[in-house]
Amino acid sequence: MATAKQGSKSGGSKAGGKAGSKSGGGEGRKQGAANSAFMKPLSPSSELAAVVGKDPLPRTEVTKRVWEYVKKNDLQDPQNRRNIRADSKLRPIFGKDEVNMFEMTKLVNQHLK
Repeated sequence: MATAKQGSKSGGSKAGGKAGSKSGGGEGRKQGAANSAFMKPLSPSSELAAVVGKDPLPRTEVTKRVWEYVKKNDLQDPQNRRNIRADSKLRPIFGKDEVNMFEMTKLVNQHLK
């Protein structure tokens, strides 16, 4: 019985490993192409630069820095943590006093060139 279990395990893992590595390699290349657009440094507007800095940054880093700013300044709504309250620096970016986290990403991306 032990031999039968070992045989099925090694046979199954070899076939699974080969199939997984082939499809994994193809997916990795596709992801690399898609991620390069996110990693392209973009220049922030003057309003956004007041929050994230004036240097060109990838979208991912801009979002990360905006979240750091929000958390550092305690701008999340305590009742609904998905909402961000705008302070004097974020109000020109958001265009209103409060946005949800999904809306925030959309509004921030409009300030990148």
